Amino acid sequence: MSHHDEGPRNESHGDGGDLLVTVLREQHAEVVFGVVSVHNMPLVEAVDRALRFVPVRHEAAAVNAADAHARVTGGLGVALTSTGTGCGNAAGSLIEAQSGGASVLHVTGQIDSRYLGLGRGVIHETHDQTGLLRAVSRHTATVRPGADAGALLRYAAGRARTPPRGPVSVEWPIDLQYARQPLTGPAAPVAAPPDADPEQLAAAAALLADARRPLIWAGGGAREAAGPLRALAERLGAPVLTSNAGRGSLPEDHPLAVGNFAASPAGRELLASCDLLLSVGTHFRSNETADYGLPVPARHVQIDIDPRAVGRVFPAAAAVVGAAAPVLTALLTALGEHTAEEGWRARGAAAATRARSELRTAIGPYALICDTLRDRLPPESVIARDVTIASSQWGNRLLEIHHPSTNLFPLGGGIGQGLAMGIGGALARPGVPTLVIAGDGGLAVHLGELGTLAQERPWLVLCVFNDGGYGVLRNMQDAHRGRRSAVDLTTPDFAALAAAYGLPFQRVTDAGDFPAALDKSLATRGPCVIEIDVTAIGPTPVPFTPPVPIPGS
Repeated sequence: MSHHDEGPRNESHGDGGDLLVTVLREQHAEVVFGVVSVHNMPLVEAVDRALRFVPVRHEAAAVNAADAHARVTGGLGVALTSTGTGCGNAAGSLIEAQSGGASVLHVTGQIDSRYLGLGRGVIHETHDQTGLLRAVSRHTATVRPGADAGALLRYAAGRARTPPRGPVSVEWPIDLQYARQPLTGPAAPVAAPPDADPEQLAAAAALLADARRPLIWAGGGAREAAGPLRALAERLGAPVLTSNAGRGSLPEDHPLAVGNFAASPAGRELLASCDLLLSVGTHFRSNETADYGLPVPARHVQIDIDPRAVGRVFPAAAAVVGAAAPVLTALLTALGEHTAEEGWRARGAAAATRARSELRTAIGPYALICDTLRDRLPPESVIARDVTIASSQWGNRLLEIHHPSTNLFPLGGGIGQGLAMGIGGALARPGVPTLVIAGDGGLAVHLGELGTLAQERPWLVLCVFNDGGYGVLRNMQDAHRGRRSAVDLTTPDFAALAAAYGLPFQRVTDAGDFPAALDKSLATRGPCVIEIDVTAIGPTPVPFTPPVPIPGS
């Protein structure tokens, strides 16, 4: 029974809300994020009665929180929005869920089915909402009169969770939400990925067996393959680079872990020195490959569940199409014993040490903040990072990640999503503190979610690095353009803002004061805000600029 007093109505003959609750329970989805509206009220009421409905302040935040909840739990994240503008507000976050391969079920309202497509100007009506959703979702469906809404929802939930995963959107006209909805038949199982081709496996295993300086690059596709990835790395004696999405697939304190440092001088040297690269489920994003300019060896073995990914960025000498965990397990079975070149493991460890040391020097006093966060937070704490200097320069690399379920970052690069993602992650893992690293510019995009934070009261520490604007872009303009445009912002009094929501607050003006501030915040076992005054502490010794090419610079 849920925490609500009133039990569910007859699930076989209730309205659309009861039907949705039944399908979500089949998926073990107990938390739903959304914004209530006249065009989704039956759904929200049923979820709030039977499960846990989290009323975020913006539809984009609903999808971000559902996305994060899915990444942390490995299950289905659920977001409810309204039609028209409300649905449109969710679009950017659906793009992020696509980038992160998150299992998100997005259920959005629609106008009364008898008015669909007529353009009469019904409130919340929009032109071709289905087309909008199709562009930003892996699959889109509309509940139509006479359709089996239960079967449609079951398929949508299963599709979101079937590799390659991604967001699925369902439009539901309001009159059909209020209608009685029978549910028949069994729940649809999540489809298993097809088995890998034995010939592909044999070709890959032969190349791996012959390698003496193997290197692994693990991406987001390795998130659910931590066990076999570690076993194969140890068998091969292969250092492991990761993309941002793949962080934690090998714990970053492991002797073979190099981490998210492929584009660093040390990472480039490893890539240039290895005699084989095994890539596992990585997109080779432009910002992580020096705009595709890294020295990837000709002997590249690529594992990816998407056949279209093979050779899309770097040519592959051999490829295995399939899910990472079974493919890596099969390669382990085929390989037998393996001996890497003497000293190769040590070269990987030296590269990791060098990369981290050079970054520590580049960030100066912020290294103490990074060290304190890792020292004080349990390994299982979710670490959500918005797009800001603190994240992009050191939070995405130096702040160690020990398990992929704790690694939250907007992979599509959009600012302002970190707090909502942190809230979703915190509600997925309430027994330990969650950390959110945000900048003042990004936080301004969704300041309203401070209200959600105050209302839901998860154990979450929000660290706001305040430099009075968009620091990343400011550094780019200073380095390449000769003048600043639209990067300096008026920011709020964060102490007063936190007080308005009843949130504990501290301001740090010296990095040496951060450990005590974090200890005090963690002791609250609830939501709190720490403002790190970047102007007072000073910029990093090496200004961070993103790896984006600027013509003429």
